[in-house]
Parts: sequence; C-alpha cells; structure tokens
Amino acid sequence: MLLRPRPFLLQALTPLPFSRGPLAVRRTLSAHAALFFPPGIDRDAAVAAEMLIPGSNIVVGPYAGDARVKEAEFIGCSAHARDCPKDDRPEFAVLGRSNVGKSSLINTLTRRKEVALTSKKPGKTQTINHHLINKSWYLVDLPGYGFAAASKTARTDWSSFTKGYFLNRDTLVGVLLLVDASVPTQQIDLDCANWLGRNNVGLTFVFTKCDKVKKGKGGRPDENIKVFLENIGSLYPKPPPWIMTSSTTGLGRDGLLLHMSQLRNYWDNEAT
Repeated sequence: MLLRPRPFLLQALTPLPFSRGPLAVRRTLSAHAALFFPPGIDRDAAVAAEMLIPGSNIVVGPYAGDARVKEAEFIGCSAHARDCPKDDRPEFAVLGRSNVGKSSLINTLTRRKEVALTSKKPGKTQTINHHLINKSWYLVDLPGYGFAAASKTARTDWSSFTKGYFLNRDTLVGVLLLVDASVPTQQIDLDCANWLGRNNVGLTFVFTKCDKVKKGKGGRPDENIKVFLENIGSLYPKPPPWIMTSSTTGLGRDGLLLHMSQLRNYWDNEAT
C-alpha cells in the first residue's frame, strides 16, 4: 500500500492555515519568488523560460514524465469514503464550488466526452466518483460545495463524507481546487482552501473558465486571478501551484497533466 507523501511534497503543496483576522494582501512579489518549485529543484536555482508551464507559476522538475492520457475508465461511485476503491493507486481529487467546471475539466483532461457527467444545474455530482487513468492512477470527481439550493441534509452529508475522504484517503496525492476565474474572488473558495491547509491536505489551484468574461460580474479572468492570488499570497510559506485552464479552448490541459505527472512520479518514487 502506498503511504502518505513525504514532508517535502506536503510542504510544497500545503498552505499555512488562514488567519482569522483581515486578509493581508501581498502588494509586491518578484517573479522568481512567486514560482512553485516542485520536488527535485532548488528554490535558489536559475529558471529558464522553457522550464515554466505556460499560464501558470509551475516550474517543470526532474520528476516530470509521460503525461499522456491513453485510457480512462469509470470505476464506480461511493457514498462514503469507506466505500471507495482499494487504496492501491495514487489519486488526485477534483474539488470546487458547484458548477465551477469539475466534470468538464475531467472530460477535457481525458479528451473523452461524458467520462464525467456535466450539467448546467449545480449539484449534479452527489457521490465520490473514481476514474482510473492508464490503469495506474485515479482522477476523483467530488461533489461541489456551496450550492445554496441544496437541502440542509444534503449539505451536511457533503461535509461529513467528503471531509472524511480527505482525512482518511492514504493515496491522495493532492487536491485540484477549481476556482472560477470569470467571477471575482469568492469567500467560500478561500474558506475551502483554509480547511484543506489546516488539515495538511496538499492542493493546486486550477483556475477555470479563463476564456469567459461575464457581464456585470466584474473583471476579466486575468484580473480576477490576480486579486485572488493577492488575497491568499501572504498566507503561504511558499507560493502554491496554480494554472489557468479552459474546458472550451483546452487552455492549460497539457500543462496541468505535466504538473500532475511530476507530483505523481515523486509520490511513486518516495512510496516504494
């Protein structure tokens, strides 16, 4: 059985707990200091432009490998963490607000239609859904949070079984926390990142809908991302990894898969 990731990976991916007071804003940040350095790269090392994943702050390191998705198979859905498939493969959990584009991202990464069901109605995903990639690792589609129209019972169920998954899943490499870049920063996204950080769960911010501009909701995607990063920036001991994506244009697909490959390969190397 694979073990929890070594401290280096947790330190690289896990934020400091959010403060309970006003959010501090990092006004100035050098380009080098803002980069995410994966396992295997010294933070003081010089970084060439070709070492950066486009549309992200992620440096490509020595653990990056074959990132192609050759097979994708839906394994099953689980109502509780204890019902999930056997802990024998590394996995990435896809998390975010309802209708942020979790299922669309999974379909984009796998380049297969309806590997994960999509819907314009928030709250389509109600279970923990495991998708086996290349017979070697899992993408896990989790229920969205923050759907106001859901019943109180449904929201309570989400809290109990999803948090149980994060705290008890030994093969969880990290969480892909999806943030809608077409709207201003949402407190609920900061709260979710806060909870993950306090519980030592590694994460990568995946900004979705980077091709969209919503009228009347303020800001272009790049402006919204800048404000979001400013709001969380001073709360991290090291910059968290982030990447811009679009399920419509395919922006960020290959880069995100490459980032996941280096974390996964580091995990495999350290756990064996």
